[in-house]
Amino acid sequence: MPSTRRIKIFGLLVVICVVTVLYYTSALRQQRPRDLRTAGDFYSKTINALPKDLKQETAAEENVKVKTQQSLKDAAKLAKEKANAKAPKPDAPSEVEGVGSSAEGSRERGVAGRKKIPTKEAQEPLKEETMEEHEVETELNSILKKSPVIIFSKSYCPHSKKAKAILLEKYIIDPAPYVVELDQHKLGAALQNKLAELTERRTVPNVLINAISIGGGDDIEAMDSKRTLIRKIKDLGQKKVIDMRERPTEDTEEEPATGPPSHGL
Repeated sequence: MPSTRRIKIFGLLVVICVVTVLYYTSALRQQRPRDLRTAGDFYSKTINALPKDLKQETAAEENVKVKTQQSLKDAAKLAKEKANAKAPKPDAPSEVEGVGSSAEGSRERGVAGRKKIPTKEAQEPLKEETMEEHEVETELNSILKKSPVIIFSKSYCPHSKKAKAILLEKYIIDPAPYVVELDQHKLGAALQNKLAELTERRTVPNVLINAISIGGGDDIEAMDSKRTLIRKIKDLGQKKVIDMRERPTEDTEEEPATGPPSHGL
């Protein structure tokens, strides 16, 4: 039977041999080149697969965009065609020129309330009429700014005289009423027509308070007799009528006896 000492020495040699073999084996593994075909197979497949997915997604998005744009274009084109189909077609210039004209076609033009006159001859009168209307409006605005109380009158009219007597002699109004004698004004007739259009009252006198008509001579006389004239003028004049009161008796002139107005022939 071998001794214990020999067994220990043999075991030590075996261990040394095993360690030596393992050392050389690991060294050989480190020196041998790595097989990239096996080590990088999964990585390369993953990298190569990514661009394909991205390309597929990009292509899908482009297809969706193209289809959406095409659908919008088709819808817009269809809506435009429907709108054009419903819209009335414009007439030819020759047809438009004759619509609403007289038997002579475009050679004559109708004016409301007047006989039809040739278009060339109508151009100048229409321009002059427009300028006159503008001049009348400007003059009327200028008159209305002179006082909150305006009396449109005619110098020979007895009803105008009655209204002026009440407003100018019986009462003290501040600021004083402004009187416009239409028969003496260069635009009197046009102003009277404009007043008829604005106030629906063509006759004189036409008394305006803050550009609002309160009537004529009979209306002024009725409000004066009912003692409502002061309140009426103050309400319409608002802050523009600073004061209005009856003139003291000693300041009024003795008025002639009232009677039916005499009309001159």
